[in-house]
Amino acid sequence: MARRIEKTEDEWKHELTPEKYRVLRKKGTELPFSGKLLGNRKDGIYVCAGCGNELFSSATKFDSGCGWPSFSAPLADDSVERKEDRSMFTVRTEVLCEKCGGHLGHVFEDGPQPTGLRFCINSVSLEFEERDERRGAGKKDGKSN
Repeated sequence: MARRIEKTEDEWKHELTPEKYRVLRKKGTELPFSGKLLGNRKDGIYVCAGCGNELFSSATKFDSGCGWPSFSAPLADDSVERKEDRSMFTVRTEVLCEKCGGHLGHVFEDGPQPTGLRFCINSVSLEFEERDERRGAGKKDGKSN
C-alpha cells in the first residue's frame, strides 16, 4: 500500500464537493436508492472519490436490495480498513479507505458466498473507472446504466 495521505480539513473541504466532504470526512451517508452508482452494471474498478485508491471490482458487486452499492469483497485486503463503529445505538463495522481514511460505508455478514460479506458503500464515496479491454486503460464514469 502506498503512503497514507494526510491533509488538513481545509484542504479536504477545498478539494471535495460538499456532499463528498460530508460523507468521506464527516462519516455521513447518502439517502438509500439515490446513489449514482447503485445501478451501474459496467465492468471496471471502483476507486475512492477522495484519493483514487482502487477499492472494489465490478466482479464482486451485487444487488443486495439495501439501497447502496454492495460488494462481496474489496479489491485487495489492504485497500480498505475496518473499524468498530458504535454510533446509531448499535455495533457495526465501518469501512474506510486505507489510503486516505475516507468513510466509505459499513460491512455486514449477510452477503453472498464465498465471503458471506456485504460491503454496503456510499456511491458518493466512489468513482467508477470503466475497463477498456482493448487498450488495458480505463476511463472515469460516475454515471449509472
